[in-house]
Amino acid sequence: MENSLENLKQHGISFSVMEMNFSVSNPLPIHARRYLVLDLSFPPMDVDKVCPSLMLKATSVHARGNNNTGQLDSVVESEITRFTDEGHARFRKYMRGENTSHLNASVNHFQWVLDECPVGHPDRAAALTNIAWACLQGCIRKDLQDFDSTISLFRDALALHPQGHPNHPLSLYHLTEALKWRYNNQPIPTEIFESTRLYHELCTYLCSITAGDNIVDYVIGACNDLPTDASDQGIQLRRIVLELCPLGHRHRLRALDELSRALRARFSQHGSIDDLDESIQLHRDAVSMLPEGHCSRDIYLNELAFSITQRVNHQGKLHDLDEAISLHEEALRLRPVGHVSRDSSLDNLGGALRTRFEKLGDINDLNRAISLYREALTLCPPGHPTRDITLGNLALGLDTRYDKLCTSEDLNEAIDSYRESLRLKRHDHSERHVTLLNLSSALSSRFTETQKNEDVEEAIDLCQESLAVLPSLHPDRCFSYMRLQEAFLSRYEMQHNPADLSLAVDNFRLASKHPTQGFPECIMEAIDWVRQAELYQHKSALEAYQMCLNLFDNHVVTRSSIVSRCDAATAFDGAQLLPVDAASCAIRRNDLQRAVELVEQGRGQQWSLAARLRTPLEDLESASLPLAHKLLELSKRLSDVQGSVGSTDRAAADRAAIEYRGLMKEWEVAVAEIRNLHGFSRFLLPPSYEELQAAACHGPVIILIASQYSCDALIVPTSGQPHHVPFPSLTLAHLEMLKNNFTREIQQAGLMGPTESRKDFRVLLRKVWKAIMLPIVNVLQHDLKLRRRSQIWLCPTAAFTSIPLHAANPFRTKADCSGKEPCLEDFYICSYTPTLSALIRSRQMMKTRGMIPSFVAIGQSQPGAGQGTVLAAVDSELELVHKLIPPNAKFTNLSGDDATQAGVLEALQSNAWVHLACHGKQDREQPYHSRFAMRDKPLTLLDIMENDAPQAEFAFLSACHTAVGDEQTPDEVIHLAAGLQFSGFKSVIGTLWAVDDDVAKHVVEAFYEEMFKGSKEGDHVMDCTKAASALNHATRTVSKKEVPLEQRIVFIHIDQCASQSTPRRFTQRARFLPHFHPTNAIISV
Repeated sequence: MENSLENLKQHGISFSVMEMNFSVSNPLPIHARRYLVLDLSFPPMDVDKVCPSLMLKATSVHARGNNNTGQLDSVVESEITRFTDEGHARFRKYMRGENTSHLNASVNHFQWVLDECPVGHPDRAAALTNIAWACLQGCIRKDLQDFDSTISLFRDALALHPQGHPNHPLSLYHLTEALKWRYNNQPIPTEIFESTRLYHELCTYLCSITAGDNIVDYVIGACNDLPTDASDQGIQLRRIVLELCPLGHRHRLRALDELSRALRARFSQHGSIDDLDESIQLHRDAVSMLPEGHCSRDIYLNELAFSITQRVNHQGKLHDLDEAISLHEEALRLRPVGHVSRDSSLDNLGGALRTRFEKLGDINDLNRAISLYREALTLCPPGHPTRDITLGNLALGLDTRYDKLCTSEDLNEAIDSYRESLRLKRHDHSERHVTLLNLSSALSSRFTETQKNEDVEEAIDLCQESLAVLPSLHPDRCFSYMRLQEAFLSRYEMQHNPADLSLAVDNFRLASKHPTQGFPECIMEAIDWVRQAELYQHKSALEAYQMCLNLFDNHVVTRSSIVSRCDAATAFDGAQLLPVDAASCAIRRNDLQRAVELVEQGRGQQWSLAARLRTPLEDLESASLPLAHKLLELSKRLSDVQGSVGSTDRAAADRAAIEYRGLMKEWEVAVAEIRNLHGFSRFLLPPSYEELQAAACHGPVIILIASQYSCDALIVPTSGQPHHVPFPSLTLAHLEMLKNNFTREIQQAGLMGPTESRKDFRVLLRKVWKAIMLPIVNVLQHDLKLRRRSQIWLCPTAAFTSIPLHAANPFRTKADCSGKEPCLEDFYICSYTPTLSALIRSRQMMKTRGMIPSFVAIGQSQPGAGQGTVLAAVDSELELVHKLIPPNAKFTNLSGDDATQAGVLEALQSNAWVHLACHGKQDREQPYHSRFAMRDKPLTLLDIMENDAPQAEFAFLSACHTAVGDEQTPDEVIHLAAGLQFSGFKSVIGTLWAVDDDVAKHVVEAFYEEMFKGSKEGDHVMDCTKAASALNHATRTVSKKEVPLEQRIVFIHIDQCASQSTPRRFTQRARFLPHFHPTNAIISV
């Protein structure tokens, strides 16, 4: 860096002396003082001149007086002027390259002047500045050593020019120059903070006036040369500098970069994702300013990619990872062999690939990362300033591969590389704790192999050392706790000391709830806590499960779209079974109410989050109308912004995500205010058992829990405690086998004729009866005294969701040969519900209807290209439905070219009853892309969920796979039928597997005949609460010769708005114009 004097010359900064004359009538002598002031219209200087700020003569011209004191003062002032002039002359010679004797003479002259200007003297500030500037240049040229005294002189000068003084900005500048030069030679963090504060004040001043371009450019350049300061004031300084650099300004690119780096540094220290998101946005802006071929493009690509990788680690967004790798690849291409910065691009690309390996598990990513690290290390020989970083990265790659392949050579090389990296780092290095923690983890791993106690002892010491240097809210303290639990747990596994297990659990707890670390890391730690607590039967297991579910809720809600929330929920290995494992844990501890609460909280997460923005506000409006309106407005704005988040334009998606997060913060504040209202303390909190029991108000709900630790049923009765039905002979593996056997038999049955025997299929249903449903029926009959033909609701989880529980049947003749033994549907009328909250929601939405319901029959026999084959029986099925519904119902047929995606959405929104016959497909990889085939394009589950259907009551889905959960989140029961429920339909009939449209019409006919049985001309009943019993009747009475077994049981009823009120009857005289009311969808309690 050039010295400050030359910088001043190049930028044409000059200062002038302004004489201020005072004219008063006072007879006493009045001094006309000379003040040093900043001139902001500076013309270029003659480079031969010394900085004009040093040409100030420390002279005060007195008004003539008649006393001897005035004459004496004049003599002294004359000497001050002479010594000041001589000091400047000698300083000029020194600056022109002559020997240091000129510097010493200059300093001596300036010191004499300073001695003659004691405290209170009007020219003391100028004298302080003259000697300080000469000393500073001497220190910069290494001819003087006393930086401390020089800085003290500048501070004293600034103290004499407080805010408001015309020379205050210049004194600020002088001190910042001195502090910056010393920091470059002797880094002292406190002084860079002081420089930041002073530059902040100086830039604020420049923003407040019309400053000349030269001085503004110089100060901007000086600010850009400051080290990164992540303090609030440091970031505010960077914002002011960016404000001084509008579009087109030559310093704008650097200003964007410096603010971005400062924000990223603050994120690293405090963990605020808002800082990292803004940092990424700024670097995107910077990259957009650099076209292909720009000499600095590689630098900014590298910075942007590095920030995005950090966001991946914090939030776990995989699309971010792909973008980061792509950017790093481009940066590396711009840094070919021989490029001075190639090592950093190799390092950073390796880091992104290693991260992708951790997320997706492709060993090729990790092997390539290690190769890149090794190449980077060859470019960083001993003595290279970043060798420690590359060594640490190589060690981490090898350590990660050891975890995957358990190759001891990798582990030992990793430990050696960690140690060398640690030796190269200063003790005050900001990232030293990272190497300490990584080495600790590697030593813990080696301890489990060798059982050498010194390894685990050192591992614990290294963690303690890291904790000692990290502030309490530093995000990386989370990793210190993680590594400590690894060390204590590894020692417990070898030595079985209960104290080590307790210490491990303590650190699991601290890591999982660390407030400034990203949710993905905390979730993974909590999941590991669950596993270890279950393995060692530790009492903290239930606490660990609750921590997991709470963290998942908090993590998923940060995602701004339905699909991204699903992706977030499925990104963690083993997370899919957490709700049922948590319930099993509570059951094993005989806490049955807690088991119901936990399984509901985990399984209903996606639907509950989607429904939060459709919360009914009638009760809230009575308690606080302003809060109700505020929440409604925020909910609408949140819904509106969700569509932008999925944009393929990454910058636009980032901006939308930032906007969403800001709105969510406002929304959470509003919800917190609502919870302070009387009677609203549990507003939008996970429901308690007492609240969930409302789902059983019309009959018991049976939750079937398929956990790796136990398989059970919990019966939630109308009142009282849950009833536990254990399945001691049943394991999760048995259920998986049973599920797979059903899949196989259904596929085989599809190749058989309707009259061929389904013997193997019957064997499977007999197993379901004996092992699962018979024990439940015994409790319902003998403990709950539930009458025959009562309605029950099945709420299956995990593997249970793919088993036709409602069709359980002993297929056996009674002992007295008087007939068949009764099956489940002989005892009870079965409905399904995805969650208890969904059942409660559908009943809350059921309102007395005041007009004749509309019925639409939708069919698509010839779907658009790529959506499926022709369905020949669809049109005849629609005609059949039309004949069977009451004649006074307002019927619409939507088929053929009219059955488009948009047309069907509109029909779903405007009709109360729907019959839908078409191709249906469940997308098992992304359930929200499950779809119905239409003429133009598919109608997806996501389309349906975003479509509010205020009049909806009942839907019959005569399509394949409409009630099948996805593979990744079976406990979320995300399928087409559930989507119809979410959009407003209270009662839905769906299918578990493929439907044969040639035989489905027989079930459809029997169903609608039973639904509308007993209707008289002019007095018709359309009551969706009869759907479950009508389906039960249809499947039991339909001809077995026409409809084979698997097609009789393919249809299931989901939810039941069981109403105890009188069915709603409508006459042809009741032709009213409807009154439209604002519609409020309902959220689970």
